[in-house]
Amino acid sequence: QVQLVESGGGSVAAGESLRLSCAASRITYSDYCMGWFRQIPGKEREGVAAVDSFGRPGYADSVRGRFTISRDNTNNTLYLRMVNLKPEDTAMYYCAFEARFGCLLRVDSFSYWGQGTQVTVS
Repeated sequence: QVQLVESGGGSVAAGESLRLSCAASRITYSDYCMGWFRQIPGKEREGVAAVDSFGRPGYADSVRGRFTISRDNTNNTLYLRMVNLKPEDTAMYYCAFEARFGCLLRVDSFSYWGQGTQVTVS
């Protein structure tokens, strides 16, 4: 069973930056997709960014140009660099994993999820 643990969230002022990390363990697949999603209370979880085994990223329109997703396959770690943060970026951010070749930035495309890390932008 894949396990995901997020870290790096916090409270920042608008315009500042954060980097989220997701440590994955018990990965036994050679091709897999990893992604970041976010959710605020009362709303559906939405896709932020995803990256496939070749390092090819995909982004939601709302974060493109401000967020950068990357992965370190050696250490099984996923990152999300967020710059120029806005109050509307405030949410719980979740790491997700799916054993598949390509990536779809959809909640129902991922089987494994972390517990989340809170990002608050004021």
